[in-house]
Formats: sequence, structure tokens, C-alpha cells
Amino acid sequence: MNKDSKLFSVLQKIGRSFMLPIALLPVAGLLLGIGASFSNPQMIDSFGLQWLLGEGTLLNFVLIVMKETGNIVFANLPIIFAMGVALGMAEKEKATATLSSAIAFFVMHQSISSLLKLNGKLELGAMLDGTVGAVCGIQSLQMGVFGGIIVGLGVAYLHNRFYKIKLPTAISFFGGTRFIPIISSLVYIFVGILMYFVWPYIQAGIYSLGGLVTGTKYVGTLIYGIIERALIPFGLHHVFYTPFWYTGLGGTSIIDGKYVMGAQNIFFAELASPNISHFSVDATRFMAGKFPFMIFGLPGAALAMYSAAKPSKRKIAGGLLISAALTAMLTGITEPLEFTFLFVAPLLYGIHCILAGISFMLMHILNIAIGMTFSGGIIDFLLFGVLQGNGKTNWLMMLPVGIIYFVVYYFLFKFLIEKLNFITPGREEDELETKLYTRKDIDASKKDNISQLIVDGLGGADNILDLDCCATRLRIKVEDGDKVNESILKESGASGVIKKGAGVQIIYGPRVTVIKSDVEEYISSQEKKEDNLE
Repeated sequence: MNKDSKLFSVLQKIGRSFMLPIALLPVAGLLLGIGASFSNPQMIDSFGLQWLLGEGTLLNFVLIVMKETGNIVFANLPIIFAMGVALGMAEKEKATATLSSAIAFFVMHQSISSLLKLNGKLELGAMLDGTVGAVCGIQSLQMGVFGGIIVGLGVAYLHNRFYKIKLPTAISFFGGTRFIPIISSLVYIFVGILMYFVWPYIQAGIYSLGGLVTGTKYVGTLIYGIIERALIPFGLHHVFYTPFWYTGLGGTSIIDGKYVMGAQNIFFAELASPNISHFSVDATRFMAGKFPFMIFGLPGAALAMYSAAKPSKRKIAGGLLISAALTAMLTGITEPLEFTFLFVAPLLYGIHCILAGISFMLMHILNIAIGMTFSGGIIDFLLFGVLQGNGKTNWLMMLPVGIIYFVVYYFLFKFLIEKLNFITPGREEDELETKLYTRKDIDASKKDNISQLIVDGLGGADNILDLDCCATRLRIKVEDGDKVNESILKESGASGVIKKGAGVQIIYGPRVTVIKSDVEEYISSQEKKEDNLE
């Protein structure tokens, strides 16, 4: 595996590990959203519901508990990320890695706190506002989820390297998994000391970069929206938006006397506060843009695909597309539609990314301040937009934008599908299955593309007499060596090609056994297709 693909694989794994703590946030958001909305004195007074929801009532007590229990999750995201990332990145014995990350997190921040105290920097005014605060009850540097990620990744590395370690007989009891919390604690004493000296400079850099993003205003929001959608197929969008949502890169604010970092953290802190008249658009600019294209745009694209389907397949395609459109509208889960674009017509996905970026920019321009957990569907729209009141969110302005998006997606996609003859669901040949596509289909397509390049480079399936492999190379015997095209074979990712008469060796490295199986499956599938045509 080359360096680029290895880095990509690691980033994908990190992105998946981010999803563990992020997946908790919708539930916390619901608790906080419902609790804050219906316990808000202004809302209670506006609708005359003091008798039902006013202070001292049972429902008011329940709602306040809901608000506070939801809020505690957002208040402790750093340690949640530390544990979640370690859990996701650990190869085996995940429970040990998770516990060790929590211990390392406390050790790191206590080390920082001790140095701050010894150097008199916990005294009032000794450091800039917002640089020091309580982290799980420890007065430490405000590192946000970056601190959790640093712990999670570091502990996962230590865990994967040492969880099978064998120590000398006298201390063998401390070997294996028992060694992980020990080594993690020792290492993160020194990491804490290092962070004491280094983090203030990193923090200044983050704030400067955040200021640059904020300073670009609408253009920055447009670029953010395009990149966020463009990374979906690679599974790297979590890596991209996480710093904006949970660190100073997404902005900072003082709410009810507390210093808050990160766009989503700011929104939920404002949601829990009774003193906010309008939510921060500088924070919600990283979230609100999803609502127009998820609730309106993608359903418009689904209708376009239905309209362009063959009459004989329209009923089957309609069932699939309606289900996918409703899922996108209600929950913000868009994979079935987006990956269908990507699989059958990448151009449509590119246009979708641009329209998504414009949607983010329009929400910013129109001062629409609707937050979200991680979806962007009707559920979040109602909870964090409508229920909070138009005065706080300006949610009514989203509706005309959404209607325009529905029209644009429908007519533009229908025109392109028919003009360029994209084989969207319902437009396949009669003998082929009508279906929507997922990430697995995209990965399978990439696999087939590599296999096709290898077969083509070897002069076609008919020219291959024998296919085998050793530890790092494909070893092939061909009928006609003159038909072998080395340049095509190198396009498949080969690091070298050796040809001697009818014998060909293609060097891929340790992944060669998987490539061999893929090529054999590809040849077999092509033969079946030919048999069916006959």
C-alpha cells in the first residue's frame, strides 16, 4: 500500500471513530432542545401555559431535567471524544483502550493544571480570557475536543503497540492489557507538560485561522459547504467539520458568563440560555445550509429521476425514490440518493456539491440561524428552528429558499438526465435491476476498475492462460506477450511490471492476494454477462 492510500485509510478510520461520540449528540440535542424550548419563560408566557409548564409544575421539573441532562453531554465533549476515538482506533481489547484514554485525559489536564498553579497562572487576569477553564472539574487549558482527540489517538497508538507486551517474570502481572493504563498515564504526564508550553501557540493559531474563515464571510461559508459535501464519498466529512463544530475554529463566544468554543457548542449553549434574543448566525452558518437541500432539494432530484424513468420501470423506481426522499427529508440521511448520483452520474454529484455550498451561503446571507445535531432534516428543523420561534432563528425565510431549491433540483437534474442519458434508477435496460446505490457499490466499482485495467493491460481475458500470485506479485502466463500493455498495468497502481516472453509479473506489494481474487471475480462476472447475452 503506497503512502497516499495508507494516509487515506488512516483518515477514514479516524473519521469513523469520530462518529462514535457524534452519534450520541442527536439524543442529547433532542433532550436539550425539547427541555429548553418548553421550559423557556418567554415561550410559556407567550402561549399562556403557566398552569401547565410554569415554574413549580411537574412538567417544568421534567423539562429542566431534560435540558440539563442534554447540556451535560455537550459540556463534556472533550473526554467523550477521548474515549470514543480510542475505542474506534483500537484494534483489539477496545475496553482497555477506552478506560486508559479516560485516565490519560485526567492525567494530562492535571499535569497542565499543576504547572498553571505553580506558575501563578490560575490567578485572575494572569492569562487571556478563554484560555483557562474547568475541564471535568480541573482548572486547565481550554483545549476543547482537540484535547480529547490528542488523548484518544495517542492512547490508541500505545494500546495497539503494547497490549500484548510481555514483561520480565517478576513484574509479569503488569504485562499485556494491564500495561496500557500504566504507560498511558506516564506518557500523558509528559504530554501535559508539553501542552502547557505548546498549546497557547496552537490555540492562537486556531483562533487566527478561525478569524480568517469568519473574515471571508459568505465566500468562506460557500467554500465550507462545497467541501463538506465533496468529502462525503470518501467518508472524511467528519474529520472536516468536527473542528468547526467543537473547537475555536468555528468561533468563540461568552454565554451567561461562560466561555464557549465551536459552532455547535455555541448554538446549544445559546439554546439553553434564557437570555438570547437571536441565535448566532456566525455559529449556525456551519449547519443551517443543510436544510434547504435535504428537505427540498434532494426530494426534487428524486422526483426528477422518477419523471425520467421508463414507464415500464416507473412504479419500481418510484417506490425506491419515495422512500429515499422521505428519509432525507425527515432524518437528513442522504446516502441512498447521493451515492446513486455518484455511481451513475458523477456530474450530478458535482452539481449537488456546488448547490449545497450555495445553500450554506444563502442561509448565512439571509441571517437564518437554525442549528442541528448532525442530520438537517425536518426533525431538526422543527426542533431547532420552528419551536425556537422566528425571532430567534428566522426560520420562515428558509421556506422560500427550500421551494426554489426543489424547483432547481427537479428541472436541472431532469434536463441533464435526459440530455446526457444518465442511467438513473428506472432507466436501465429491461433485464437489469432497478436499485439505489450505497458506499459499498462505489467501493465495488473502484475494485472493478482496477481489475478491468489489469485484464485490459494483459491483452484481455482471452489472452490470460494462468493467473497466480506470490507474496507481492501477480504471476501471469499469457498467450501472446505482445498484447501486454505496461502503461495500462501501471495505471492500476502497480509499482513495477516485469515481462519475459509469455510470463508477466506485476508488483503490487502485500495487497496482491486481494487483487488476484478481485481479478478472478471480475473475469468470472464478465464471462457470465457474455453467457447471458448469448
